Amino acid sequence: MATKRLRGILGRRLIAGAVAAATIGALAACSGGGGGAGDGEPNGKLQLLVSSSDATDAGFRAINDAFEKQYPKVDVVFSTVSNDNYPATKSSRLTAGNLDLFVVKGLMETPSYAKDAATDDARLAKAGGLVDLSGESFLKQYTPTLLDAQAIDGKQYAVPTGVSYYTGVFYNKKIFADNGLKIPSTWSEFTAVVDALKAKGITPFGLGGKDSWPAGLPMLASVASLYPTVADKQQLAKELWTNAAKLTDPTEVKVLEQTEYVLKNAQEGAAGADYTSIPSGFAAGDFAMTVDGTWDQPTIDAAVAKKFDYGYFPFPGSDDAADNALLNGKTELQLAVPTSAKNKTAALAWLKFFSDKKNYELFLQKSGFSSAQPGISTSPFLQSIGQYTKSYEPAWDQVWFANNKAGQDAVFPFNYPALTPLGSSTPEQAAQAAQKAWSAAG
Repeated sequence: MATKRLRGILGRRLIAGAVAAATIGALAACSGGGGGAGDGEPNGKLQLLVSSSDATDAGFRAINDAFEKQYPKVDVVFSTVSNDNYPATKSSRLTAGNLDLFVVKGLMETPSYAKDAATDDARLAKAGGLVDLSGESFLKQYTPTLLDAQAIDGKQYAVPTGVSYYTGVFYNKKIFADNGLKIPSTWSEFTAVVDALKAKGITPFGLGGKDSWPAGLPMLASVASLYPTVADKQQLAKELWTNAAKLTDPTEVKVLEQTEYVLKNAQEGAAGADYTSIPSGFAAGDFAMTVDGTWDQPTIDAAVAKKFDYGYFPFPGSDDAADNALLNGKTELQLAVPTSAKNKTAALAWLKFFSDKKNYELFLQKSGFSSAQPGISTSPFLQSIGQYTKSYEPAWDQVWFANNKAGQDAVFPFNYPALTPLGSSTPEQAAQAAQKAWSAAG
């Protein structure tokens, strides 16, 4: 949605160890049949927990307000938690049994080479801790391929709220036009744009490094270009797990070099800047570009307030333009019902309400997500990037499974938090530390 784990994107690969095991055990112990959406009129409190961002929070609040108007006997208790605190909050609340509906992350089958690295929520589903939604009629609203990608043992445990792309670059069209710059389609063109901006005294990038995870977006963007297909990424993941490749190999180090390039060309104080400050800085013209996800477009749009036009292009990490042709993304904020829920009826009614086309379109307008349902009209912004999303490519964090036995330096496994200015390492040093941690895991 990296230590604040890439907006919660990469952090879902970590297992919470004993806490997760305790949570799964507690939920499995009380698992049982849940009432369907039609089992009586929904009433009472509905406890909803999500990992927070401004745009999606606004989307959920809009749905909650509309839902409470249709079901006045239901009180939606909506909790938003920062991404770095979300895993611990989720685990404690699941264990306490005071959640009815919550965001799950990483619902997908685990490859055989990484069978011990299944995500918390995939393990939770397998242990009987999530309500099986396979028979619910509202799932028929969603794109079948997205549902296939999140199936666990052929069963559906969550509603996909949308699709986000996050290997691209927002750019200020006015700054580009004023300086005779065009959208770069290769790495050489990209560095030429950066050099031209710096020559005019213009800061190339804005970055909110305070929480670390936004600095991981350039890393994911680099992987998208240097390993442009899902097959490329899957092969890399398998070769790392089987020790046929090393994190100190040239292309792997290049990922960190490109990430560092963005960090070093960001605004002064980027390492301590809050992610939420970037839209206003972009709107003020403090920098020309920011590597960010499409989930932030509504917030950027509100900040820019039509002062200038902006656009979005894939991060061009390769010198072969064909490798940079597509954005990479993921299924967003999957919503599930725990079997420990005290109000399954309201939770399932909420999911059915959310899935209705009219309500879902309202959520998309607020959240900025691409649609997880076919036949939904998209915003002008999403139409403008259609050439980059015509074929879906999953991002690296949708392919990679962290080895829970490896150290912190090998989580992603590209060790971007160690890079200057977040840390003090060069790309080579960061790669060596990652490889050491990876090798120690056995």
